[in-house]
Amino acid sequence: MYHPYFRGKQFELITIREMAALLAEKNFVPVIEPVRESLGGLKKTLNSVCAAGGRAIVIVNPYHGDHQQDGASITNLLQEGFIGSDNLAAGILLRSDMTVEEVTVCYDHHADHHPVLVHAGFTAPKWLAAELEDSMASLTNVFVEDRAKLLYRKHFDQSTRVLVRDGFKRQRNADYLPMEEFSDLHVTYGELGMAGFGDFLIVGDVYSEGGGPAYAVAIHLTFIDPEKDDVMYVYHFVSTTKDTPTDPAGKFAQALAKLIAKLDSGTSHLLETEAIKEFRDLHTKGHFPGLGYVKKLSMKHHIETLADYLS
Repeated sequence: MYHPYFRGKQFELITIREMAALLAEKNFVPVIEPVRESLGGLKKTLNSVCAAGGRAIVIVNPYHGDHQQDGASITNLLQEGFIGSDNLAAGILLRSDMTVEEVTVCYDHHADHHPVLVHAGFTAPKWLAAELEDSMASLTNVFVEDRAKLLYRKHFDQSTRVLVRDGFKRQRNADYLPMEEFSDLHVTYGELGMAGFGDFLIVGDVYSEGGGPAYAVAIHLTFIDPEKDDVMYVYHFVSTTKDTPTDPAGKFAQALAKLIAKLDSGTSHLLETEAIKEFRDLHTKGHFPGLGYVKKLSMKHHIETLADYLS
């Protein structure tokens, strides 16, 4: 079903932990690409997923972050901390610099953890499909849509296939339009021959370490519009002040005021999720919890919105 793709930064991992029960209940399977050298937060998160009876896919050869050169410590974590667990799958990220032989070696090395192939730029699908022909019926393939087109995906049509689309058009906070289309994949994935779908939530596939001062603060919230064939859209509530790197709390208050006004208009189509209740509470208290926390609430709202739609 739904496969949200997370890069394993602090607030992404906290989101998964806090949503573990709902993810498990709805059979949603997060894909986690660890990007931090310390794996303590990841281990805590995977324990939460397993305790809730959920499932997750953990990328063992990340393309981004601190494990880019060597993912051995991630493999060790799975093999030592989660041996015999059917809840966790080893995700093998297939990029343009990998050979068929490297993929199959990695696949065999992680055979104890139900390996899943995550296609994101690999260039030899025909030969890989031939190599894995005997395993294809039991294999799950996850395709990042803009790097694994239709013809590419056809080579794996005897497997369980999941399509991940980046619906979030990342740009400077000051430049966002008030609203834009996010995706229709939650409606159309079956028509595309897929068993499931995914996205990069309200973060997008563009990886950055974050950092610099925020000249504008934006709150990104998704909604499904029943009047437009259940297409998902995203609101960008952007602070009025956009020309100074100071006062993030004041800018958050401006963006939050726009969000509350839209909610109270009765025309927003925003689901009154637990995350929305927390935004309302922050507005009432006049409290700024930090930008990472705000991103976490937006991710939780996105998951809650899809859980409601797919229930």
